[in-house]
Amino acid sequence: LISTADSHYFNPDVWKSRELYKRFRPGATAFFGEMSEDLEEYGMELYPKNGDQMFASYKKYSTELGEKFDDNLIRESIERTHHIAHNRIEKFYPDNTVRLPSFVIPEGMTEEEALSEAVVNNFRSKGFTSSEYIDRLQHELQVIKDRGFSRYFLTMKAIADKATSMQITGPSRGSAGGSLVAYVLGITQVDPIKYGLLFSRFLRSDATDYPDIDYDVSDPMTLKESLVEEWGENNVVPISNWNTLQLRSLIKDISKFYDIPYQEVNIVTKKMTFEAMGPAKRDHGIKAGVYDPTFEELMKYSTSLQEFLKKYPQVEPHVRTLKGQVRSCSRHAGGLVVGEDLNKYMPLIYSGGVRQTPWTEGQNVRHLEPMGFIKFDILGLGTLRMIEDAILRILKKTNPNPTFKNVKTFYDHNLHPDVLNFNNKEIYKNIFQKGKWAGVFQFTETGAQAFCKRAKPTSLIDIAAITSIFRPGPLSAKVDKEYVKAKRNPEDIKYIHPIVKEVTEETYGFLIFQEQIALLAHRLGKNISLDEGNLLRKLLTKKGTGKVAAKKTRIYNKFIEGCFDKGVAKSDAQRLWDTFEYFSGYGFNKSHAVGYSILSYQCAWLLNYHPAQWCAAFLNKEPESRKERAINVVKNIGYKIQEVNINISGRNWEVGDDKTLIQPLTSIKGLGDKAMDQILQNRPFRTFEELIFNENVSYSKLNKKALDVLIRSGAFDAIFDDMF
Repeated sequence: LISTADSHYFNPDVWKSRELYKRFRPGATAFFGEMSEDLEEYGMELYPKNGDQMFASYKKYSTELGEKFDDNLIRESIERTHHIAHNRIEKFYPDNTVRLPSFVIPEGMTEEEALSEAVVNNFRSKGFTSSEYIDRLQHELQVIKDRGFSRYFLTMKAIADKATSMQITGPSRGSAGGSLVAYVLGITQVDPIKYGLLFSRFLRSDATDYPDIDYDVSDPMTLKESLVEEWGENNVVPISNWNTLQLRSLIKDISKFYDIPYQEVNIVTKKMTFEAMGPAKRDHGIKAGVYDPTFEELMKYSTSLQEFLKKYPQVEPHVRTLKGQVRSCSRHAGGLVVGEDLNKYMPLIYSGGVRQTPWTEGQNVRHLEPMGFIKFDILGLGTLRMIEDAILRILKKTNPNPTFKNVKTFYDHNLHPDVLNFNNKEIYKNIFQKGKWAGVFQFTETGAQAFCKRAKPTSLIDIAAITSIFRPGPLSAKVDKEYVKAKRNPEDIKYIHPIVKEVTEETYGFLIFQEQIALLAHRLGKNISLDEGNLLRKLLTKKGTGKVAAKKTRIYNKFIEGCFDKGVAKSDAQRLWDTFEYFSGYGFNKSHAVGYSILSYQCAWLLNYHPAQWCAAFLNKEPESRKERAINVVKNIGYKIQEVNINISGRNWEVGDDKTLIQPLTSIKGLGDKAMDQILQNRPFRTFEELIFNENVSYSKLNKKALDVLIRSGAFDAIFDDMF
């Protein structure tokens, strides 16, 4: 009796309005006219049904109510409703045209022409001449063109150009390091051919999703604000992050409402996950890694939580109702939508004074791309800030006021991956093998440090392998122990075929990287493309008997046949395939591993050749919660820490002599910025009286409280020593 297009009419509360009944003429008036009072009392079932079911329901209600109606009129009403819903109401599909900006394309050119020209010009400046580079570049450009992604790369290049003009950026992050086009355009700094990185790991010719280039910078907020200022707030819009009520904090909040002692609650919330994780992982067949148990699993396996809820039963109903509900809206840490006149195509909201899209984009929810809005991730990386800070300190030895241009020149001449010598034995020996770890990226944890010292890396790929192995999965499979053993005795490694040796020799016979599975499938199999090889990597991590199993079987047959043609025994081929399946869950993205290992090596280079400046930058970057540990690390490699001094200490950690680092005024708790300004603007102070009786000092800013914390901190000790 109602149109499926008017879904709100299915709400019985809405139907209780007599005025609404009368709108459904003529059938509704005839059916409901004099019996609305009876229906109010009787109730009804209103949900989509086909015509026969609707008529049968009508007959049922008619009989139960003891009322007779005009069957023909009811039948006509049903037919009319069907006709309106299926034949008269227009189908509506949202416009999901991709809206990347046109202002990144030079006037008079197509996006494909603009990308090709930019790539060719930059390629020539790199000085590459070999056919391997030319063929790879042509292949990548063709895939990008066929997929319609030229404008995406032009937009990403424009972002990278802006970023590199104002701050230090990362070598590469994620699978984008496998793209020669991205490298040539300056989006990444890693030569994929030099390190055997695969474009198909980044962008398969048969995939449908847009590329996703994560971009590391030292100061993301400054870059984002600059992009908004230059391109306009309707063209650059941050995405939102919907924060949900998490279980631990929710239990604490509800318990606080009921005045349950915090100490008692804290003990339970700390223990419950640990108690439930093991049994829950066994239920799911998970052997390694971290798993976050659901509330139901916590209720089932955590005795602490069970006892707590038994003691305080009022907490549980609220937890069940509220867990997972949206708590607040904030700005996403890195995501931006870049387009043109976005305000015309999407709703924009203000959250905390920031104009942003209410839609999110993440692992669980993908709202943006299906509607034509492409997200760009610009992410802050503290290590890049440290590198920038260390370079500034190095330059200040000869130039008191270095600019970012000076910093960039130093980076390009000394630290850029194109010029950095990754075979410097001194760095491997002094830093990675001896264990000199102050602030070295990826080696701040003792476990990774110990493994690295055992493995004794001598190449960039060694560092990439070590960081890839040091994860829960490989460690639980004891790959670290086997890897060290094989590295120490490479002559004992037996390879079943020269191709296997070529692909896995750099990792001493182990399948450490996902790309190795794709390469072996491609080179050993019969007519298995690199795209198929990369697809195999994904298929091996999935279970199923349908399309997944069929695709896997097809590639398996081609692999076994290819191995046989190349002289590999069937038993060896089967063992290799089994190894694929075993390591597919443990393998790591080589493009990401190499890009981040370059960052680790850059840190090691600075620590080796400019240790004081690097250590000062390291201490400057570490938060207060880790400051004490960082100071101990610096002391262990031979540095003295000079106490706070009113005449020497600045806002940041500074280098004294080659073996001394000076604590900053900011390390004094309770000393505000305005008080510090007064000290820095009016020092040096030869006596205490010069400080407290100084007509240039504003004592409303450098007040009694500030003087008290300065005295207690020992900042005046040097002055008092001189006086007495």
